[in-house]
Amino acid sequence: MVTYAERPWIKCYDKGVANTLTYPKIALHDFLRQTAARLPNQPALITAPRKLPLLGRLSHTVTYGQLDRESDALAAALVELGLKKGDRVAIVMPNMVAFAISFYAILKAGGVVAAVNPTYPADKMQLQIDDCDAEFVLCMSLYYKTIKEIQSKTKVKSVIVANVKEYFPPLMKFLFEKTREKKDGHYVEQLAKGDYAFQDLLKRYDGRKPNVNVTPEDIALFQYTGGTTGISKAAMSTHKALVANLLQQESFLLVDNLPPEKEIFLAAIPLFHVFGMVSVLSEGVKLGSTIVLVVNARDIDDVLGHIATFKPTLFHGVPALYNAINNHPDVKSGKVSLKSIRACVSGSAPLPPATKGEFERLSGGKLLEGFGMSEAPTATHVNPVHGQNRTGSIGIPLPDMDMRIVSLDDGVTDVPVGEVGELLMSGPQLMKGYHKMPTETANALREHNGKIWLYTGDIARMDEDGYFYIVDRKKDMALIGGFNVYPNNIEKVIKDHPAVLEVGVAAVPHPEKEGQEALKAWIVLKPDMQVTEQELIDHCSKYLASYEVPRRYSFIKELPKTAVGKTLRRELIRMETESYPSAR
Repeated sequence: MVTYAERPWIKCYDKGVANTLTYPKIALHDFLRQTAARLPNQPALITAPRKLPLLGRLSHTVTYGQLDRESDALAAALVELGLKKGDRVAIVMPNMVAFAISFYAILKAGGVVAAVNPTYPADKMQLQIDDCDAEFVLCMSLYYKTIKEIQSKTKVKSVIVANVKEYFPPLMKFLFEKTREKKDGHYVEQLAKGDYAFQDLLKRYDGRKPNVNVTPEDIALFQYTGGTTGISKAAMSTHKALVANLLQQESFLLVDNLPPEKEIFLAAIPLFHVFGMVSVLSEGVKLGSTIVLVVNARDIDDVLGHIATFKPTLFHGVPALYNAINNHPDVKSGKVSLKSIRACVSGSAPLPPATKGEFERLSGGKLLEGFGMSEAPTATHVNPVHGQNRTGSIGIPLPDMDMRIVSLDDGVTDVPVGEVGELLMSGPQLMKGYHKMPTETANALREHNGKIWLYTGDIARMDEDGYFYIVDRKKDMALIGGFNVYPNNIEKVIKDHPAVLEVGVAAVPHPEKEGQEALKAWIVLKPDMQVTEQELIDHCSKYLASYEVPRRYSFIKELPKTAVGKTLRRELIRMETESYPSAR
């Protein structure tokens, strides 16, 4: 009988992937210094606003030498302005050059990056900035007004403001200033006392470097998690953990011995999320690859414009994004080719087999389902590039990862291989804990046989070969008629209906039977498609037990999601309960 301790997944690694890796004792930003020394003129970041009639898509390139120099300057400025080693600094920006400069500047200055979703409402933004105790905020000018509104409720002393136009090509910058800057809210007439313009600091401190000794054991990142449950927790990760995960990911992704500097990452996943920050930005910088920045991945026309122009080879994303690309008219007609893409890693939500198959057919590349967590930033599992990709599987663990699946009843007893339980993991990239949450840290990180194990909260199983399958989140499991029901499994069945584009399933309070739960499905239909509730019930009944079949449906235009595409089941439940007469 196979056991988890035997690491059965190792035999499924692609040729050339090592069973164990050697991790250098360096800080995360040392990878930028190494790349800049090796490839100073290599394009690091490309900004390309929407194309213009007749002129096409103009772009601006920042080299690795420039990225290193400008992040040095900003780091020196932060230190002189009073940033102390270990202080948290909030970044409130979308995917723009200033985000990358800010990210590396904070690390070089000995600070801790605390990136905040810039689209958050003011109160939620305030809670995270206050929770991390940030005294400095680096923000895009569009969000400056919001930061100033909430500043008095935080510890923030200074705001450093960057304008998205600063790294536009000259003509686009001119047109932006004339037509959109004031209209769209990017223009800031005057900064408040104690605040600074991003470019002014870069010029003032140009050529200077911070004199801060940053060690691998120092905290590098606060990543806020819990967006799907409503409880926001800052997972604290060290430089050592992040360095390890970059090498783990690299070992799986670069198995074809292609020059890494020839790789082109499409950065459509938000950089303020750990998936984009680590797997795209940090990994791209480590490799010396070119990173093409997409400000808004919800604009599929713009995403496809970047693909057509820059021919990316690596494109990490979420299922909803790949599905939208598959169904775009320009892709279906062949007007936009995906053939440059050789590999993608899909995360944050289950990858439907139909979406994977169609994207691979269109691109000729591999779309690999993976898994990761903010508490183990960022990747822990992925399907191999050349090995078997098993339907519904998140793949196999990365090198130096150990896994256990334990009983849902006691949280301690290992269940037999093939059975369902809570997924536990141990590895070099685990977080140190949650900021200011000792109880939650103790619940998540527990020692067993001399190792620290992360209790993921995910219900999973492992097959005999070491492939893992996520069944659902523990908190999303429903009790229907005395049976455990997993909404994730139901969603997979409904997604297979030809009329369904997206679906969210959740257990809601039964509207007629007090104290009981009922299943409900929220359906987003494909364009020009229709389906009745009874047709969906009949479809589900072919593949699910009777107690697993939802009897209640709503047809909506869009599912509520996090920034990286996870369906917010708690928001669906809120929408449902607020519709009850008693809630009015």
